[in-house]
Amino acid sequence: MIKKASAIILAFILLITNSLITAGAYEVEPYAVIDDAQIAGTGISQNISLNSSSVLNVPKIEINTEDGNGTKLQKTDGYVNAQISITDTDGTVLNKTVLLKVRGNSTALESIEKKSFNFKFDKKTEVLGMGAGKKWALLANCFDPTLLRNYLVFDFAQKLGLPYTSEQRYAELWLDGEYRGCYTIYEPVQEGKDRVDIDIDSNSGKKDFLIEFEATRNEADVTYINVGGLRFAVSEPEEPDSEQLSYIKAVMTDIINTLKSGNEKEIRKIIDIDSFSKFYLLNEYAKTADFGYSSVFFFYKNGVLYAGPPWDYDLALGNLNGDLNSSSAKAASVSDGIMQSEKNFYRLLCNKDWFNNGIRRLYYQNKPYIDNISANRGLLDKLRADHTEVFAHNFTKWNVGRWWLNYQKVPYKTYDENYSFLKKWCGERNKWLTDYFNITSNTVMIGDADSDREITGIDATAIQREVLGIPLKFNISVQAGDVDFSGHLEITDATFIQRYVIGINTPYSIGSLSMYDEYELPIV
Repeated sequence: MIKKASAIILAFILLITNSLITAGAYEVEPYAVIDDAQIAGTGISQNISLNSSSVLNVPKIEINTEDGNGTKLQKTDGYVNAQISITDTDGTVLNKTVLLKVRGNSTALESIEKKSFNFKFDKKTEVLGMGAGKKWALLANCFDPTLLRNYLVFDFAQKLGLPYTSEQRYAELWLDGEYRGCYTIYEPVQEGKDRVDIDIDSNSGKKDFLIEFEATRNEADVTYINVGGLRFAVSEPEEPDSEQLSYIKAVMTDIINTLKSGNEKEIRKIIDIDSFSKFYLLNEYAKTADFGYSSVFFFYKNGVLYAGPPWDYDLALGNLNGDLNSSSAKAASVSDGIMQSEKNFYRLLCNKDWFNNGIRRLYYQNKPYIDNISANRGLLDKLRADHTEVFAHNFTKWNVGRWWLNYQKVPYKTYDENYSFLKKWCGERNKWLTDYFNITSNTVMIGDADSDREITGIDATAIQREVLGIPLKFNISVQAGDVDFSGHLEITDATFIQRYVIGINTPYSIGSLSMYDEYELPIV
C-alpha cells in the first residue's frame, strides 16, 4: 500500500505538471522545456538582421503595448493595454485600442519565447473578413517546425463541415517594434453570432452551453464539472450560477446515461451524430494527443449536444516525441493504429457497430480530399508554395531546428526535412486508415449512381435518364445505382433513392458501403 505521504507528493506532482492522459489513465511524463544545450545546433541564426517590412502576401499585425514590454509578457501578467494596427493584403488598415495577454498552457510556459496571444476589443470588431468578435487569438505554432499543422487540420474541419470551425489567416506580427514571426489569427472558441451561435441567455441562462473536456487542468476563475466519469470546464456561460450549473450537470448526466444504455434511435435524439462522426474522424486522422486531455470542445444547442469546434493541433500529425514515457505520445508519434476510440465520449460510441459503420462511410466520402493532402502538388504542397516567403521570414527569427518542449518531436535541422516528414506521415496515415476501413477501388456507396460520394436527387434522376435512354454527361455506376440488387438499373432504384433522400425508410441498404467484383453483384 502506498504510504500517505507518498500519495500526497504524487498528487501534487500530477497537479503541477499537466501530465497527458489517455483513456482515464494518468501519464507519468511531465511537460519540460528544452534548454539551449539540447537545441539542434543547425538551422537559421536567431540573431540575423530582420527586414522591418512585412511579406506582401499575408496581413501585417503591429501591436504596441502601453509599457513597451510586450515581448516579455507572461500569462500571469493578464491583460495589458495596447494599440493594434492590422494591415490586410489589399492595403486596408484597422487601428484600434485592445487588451492583450499571453494565451495557452504549454505554449505559455515562461521559457517559451515565441508566445501565443489573445487580444480583445472593447466591442465586436470585424478582422480580416472573418466576421465580428471582441476576442481574437494569435497562435505562434512554435512547436511545429512546418507551421502547417494547425492550418491543415482546420482546413480539413472546414471541408468536413464541422459546425463553427474557426476561420484562419496567416499573418506576421510585430510586437513593440520587434518582428516576432509568422502567426495564425483565429476566431477563438466562444459564444457569439459569428462564433459558436448558441443562446446562453434564455430561460435564465438554462438553455444552451459550451463545455471543454479537461482531464486534469485547474485554472482560476474556471468552473469544472464531473459527470459520468468525464470532467469538463464550463466555457459558456462564462460564470455559471448554481442553478445554471445544476442544469448543465443534469443535461450531461442524461446524455451520458443514454450513451451508456440507449439504442441508436435514442442516442440520435440527444447528440448530433453527424458532428460527432466528423469530429472523431478529424482527430483520429490527426492523432492529436490532446484529444484525451484538453482543448476538446462540445456545445449544447436546442436540446442536442454537438461535437466541436476543433482547436489546437500543433502537437499532432506525427509531431509527438515517441521516446517519452507517455502512451499518448507514443501512439501519436506513429502513423498507424487507432488512437481516439477510448477518449472522452467516444469510449461510449466507438463500441457501437452503427457508429463505426458511419465513420467508415465518412472516410470513404472524404477520401479524395485526404488523398490530396499528401499528393504531389496536392494541398500540403500548395500551402507550402503559397507561404514559402512568410515561412522563410519566420525562420530568420526562430531556429527551425529548435526543440522547444519534450512532448514535441525532436525537429530536423532544416525546413525541407521537417516538411518531408509531415507530408510522408500524412500519406502513411491515409494508407493505414484506408486499409483499416477496407476501402478499395471496388468500394461503392449504394445509391451513389453518379459516383460523387454523395447521395442526392441527382442520382435518382441519372438512373431515370439511363433507363429511358437519355444521354448522360458522365458514366453511371450500375453497381452503386442497383440498390435492390436486381442485376440491372430500373425506375424502382430511382424511386427508392428519392425516398432515402427525403428521409423515408427503404428496405435496402442505401448509403452503406459495399464491395463488388467485376462479374458479381455488390457484396454488402
